[in-house]
Amino acid sequence: MIQVVVADDNALIRAGVVRLLEREGIAVVDVACDADQLLASVEAHTPDVVVTDIQMPSRQGRDGLTAAIALRQRHPGIGVLVLSQYCEEEYALSLVGDRAEGVGYLLKEKLVEPDVLHDAVRRIAAGGSVLDPDVIARLAGRPRPGGRTSALTPREHDVLRLMATGLSNAGIAGELVVSVAAVERHVTSIFSKLGLYQEDTDQHRRVAAVLTFLSGSAPQ
Repeated sequence: MIQVVVADDNALIRAGVVRLLEREGIAVVDVACDADQLLASVEAHTPDVVVTDIQMPSRQGRDGLTAAIALRQRHPGIGVLVLSQYCEEEYALSLVGDRAEGVGYLLKEKLVEPDVLHDAVRRIAAGGSVLDPDVIARLAGRPRPGGRTSALTPREHDVLRLMATGLSNAGIAGELVVSVAAVERHVTSIFSKLGLYQEDTDQHRRVAAVLTFLSGSAPQ
């Protein structure tokens, strides 16, 4: 069973998140109402995933985002899902950093949609990434002159954008109303154009492609 720590300074939202998770068989092992409590709780419980608000009070001057980034640095094996009222792509970029694994950024308004929260937690617990489609849309609209993504076709850009939201090839096919085989061809072409070759695992190449998309620069 996936074990989660939930952090939010709003008691109603905190209780709502706990209820949504427990209803789907996810164990909430602790809750926190500020960034300091969150960090202490993670040290005490070592959960699989942390679900935290992006803005919380702290005696040490931390907010939820700062605490989340610190957790990813200290505990790379623990997944982190940040919930936000704001569609701020810079926050998402800061959270992801150079490691788009076991991480997520969702707008709180999406939590009213069925399955969004627990699907995100399960994906992050498995080492995947989940980025809110609204954030991805803003990133996709940024000018990216000269980067390797400029070599991609419009359809390949669509596939990479959806890959960045955490969708599988089958999920991308459903969104674009094309066959899975067509998506696989596009993904292969994306990997080739970004210089991501077959000696790396498919998951590593997907992560590297997402990082390239997010940063607008070539992967290292």
